[in-house]
Amino acid sequence: RFRGRVMFPIFSISGRVLGFSGRVLSKEKQAAKYVNSPDSEIYNKSHILYGLFQAKNAISKADKCYLVEGNVDVVSMHQSGVCNTVASCGTSLTVEQVRLIKRYTPNVTVLYDGDSAGIKAALRAVNLLFEEGLHVRVVLFPDGEDPDSYAQKYGSARLQEYLRDHEENFVKFKTSVLLDDVQNDPIRKSEVLKEIVGTIALVPDMLERQEYVAQTAFRLKVPEQVLAQELAKTMNLNIIKAHKEEARQQASEARQPAATDAGAVPPPLEPGPDDYGTAATPSGYRAPEQVLAAEHPAEPQERQL
Repeated sequence: RFRGRVMFPIFSISGRVLGFSGRVLSKEKQAAKYVNSPDSEIYNKSHILYGLFQAKNAISKADKCYLVEGNVDVVSMHQSGVCNTVASCGTSLTVEQVRLIKRYTPNVTVLYDGDSAGIKAALRAVNLLFEEGLHVRVVLFPDGEDPDSYAQKYGSARLQEYLRDHEENFVKFKTSVLLDDVQNDPIRKSEVLKEIVGTIALVPDMLERQEYVAQTAFRLKVPEQVLAQELAKTMNLNIIKAHKEEARQQASEARQPAATDAGAVPPPLEPGPDDYGTAATPSGYRAPEQVLAAEHPAEPQERQL
């Protein structure tokens, strides 16, 4: 499994070795870049962040966590004096990993390569961070560079300077990336607006959402009120979706004993179209006008005159 690879021990938060990760040394394109120990009772790569044992004190002290892609990036960042750095263990970012970060800081800066794959990976990973209430920023490296190669080429001082100068909030970053494909296409612009609003809707803090709405409206050159209305609609749809999922899970648990009987036909799991009518409105649901009024109160009459 690990032949021809450099080995990295993977530690638990308390410092026990739980498994290993091997990075390929050859340049064969067919070989996987990283291979991890198989999951077991003590090792589950979806629940572990590489480097967290070494980085946890630095993360707490700096009140910030840098999240990178690979183990080598973590090692190079630590060698360059940026010790508050961790990586997901060869998997897409999971809720469990996000919650590990949240134990030590609410501030996360995602570092990704400057290629298109790196940008797409950043866009996919960040929604989870927002859902868990973290404050997310992004640093994108130049095309063809990653944290390891940049540190090797320019040294630790230049790396730390680059991190300071190129950090930006994620919503601004996502807007800039998606606007590159819009040009003068109104349909594509509408799709971009909805995608960005979908991300803003995941932010739990109301004041932070308002600021993101203002920034996005300015960059997309649309009225802030329009963006706020779309946000209210998206948030309500998220609430309804969450309640439907909860109802589906409860129905699944309720029919588990009956499913063991031979020939038993399980009831449908999907709630009917009238399940969320006015008589059974999900708790937390508010009409778009109510959300809009709460987050964007009307200006005083004198200013309207």
